[in-house]
Amino acid sequence: MKICVYGAGAVGGHIAGRLAAGQTEVSVIERGEQLDAIREHGLRVETRERILVSHPFVTDQPGDLQPQDIVIVAVKAPILPIIAEGVGSLLHQDSLVLMVGNGIPWWYFHAHGGAHDGTQLPRLDPDQALWRFIGPERVVGAVAYTAGSVLAPGVIRAENARNRFIIGRPNGQPDTRMETLASLLTSGGLEVAVTPKIRDAIWAKLMVNLVGGSLGVLTASATTNILDKPAVARTAQTMADECAAIAGALGCDPGDPGEAVSKLAASSHLQSIAQDLQAGRLMEIDAWFRVPLDLAELVQVPTPTLDLVVELATQRARAAGLYQ
Repeated sequence: MKICVYGAGAVGGHIAGRLAAGQTEVSVIERGEQLDAIREHGLRVETRERILVSHPFVTDQPGDLQPQDIVIVAVKAPILPIIAEGVGSLLHQDSLVLMVGNGIPWWYFHAHGGAHDGTQLPRLDPDQALWRFIGPERVVGAVAYTAGSVLAPGVIRAENARNRFIIGRPNGQPDTRMETLASLLTSGGLEVAVTPKIRDAIWAKLMVNLVGGSLGVLTASATTNILDKPAVARTAQTMADECAAIAGALGCDPGDPGEAVSKLAASSHLQSIAQDLQAGRLMEIDAWFRVPLDLAELVQVPTPTLDLVVELATQRARAAGLYQ
């Protein structure tokens, strides 16, 4: 099985390293210093239990590779339309594309059923490049519970003791190729669960990211340092309740909003979107914040508290030149 990881940052590089540790042959698409370092020294992934060093074939030109059976895409949402044609060039008729990301994905309404089936999301795919070059019918959705960072070019640290991935097809149907991929990831030391309800998993993580991410952007603080203030805690709970209401109106179960807020109250991890703001990196404002509110409007769910906090967080990103 030919597997390519497109984007070898903290998450993609971790996945590539784990696959290689499980004796899976994997190629990597990267650029810049990360590309040069992996070419010269290999890919180093430091986990809690061991250090993984591999030497995958790495290039910044998708045309250097033959068509792949599975392409794992691990780049931020604003970059996806830019690389869509490159990803598409790696695919054959039966390829799968594992989309690893946060927030609402561009393919969300593919095989959704009901009145909104096939609805496209122009904030995430403005020219339909993802729809045309990749195609939602090839997608496997993925929700990752793994915290990591790029310590230096080619060197990645995986912070979590447990690194969990939930994957599933948008139509909820089983797929032997997806099961094979799950097995390969598991053999590399990751925990992988296959679900027929990938959208439930998307909303469960989004509830945490939407609340914690927006408050993190506004305060530059981990949520454990702000949710001990009663006024902030009440606001966070209202935001989580509104998020759950959007999910419910779309037929999804994101879990208990109170549990989500409790997790945030215990978290000393600064949300990645707030880290992006501090580092001057492009922020995933649409996928994390604005598209969920578009969906609220679509299903006519009032979200006054989310509206206010998201508008403020968006303006913070805009003022920093990290969102247009």
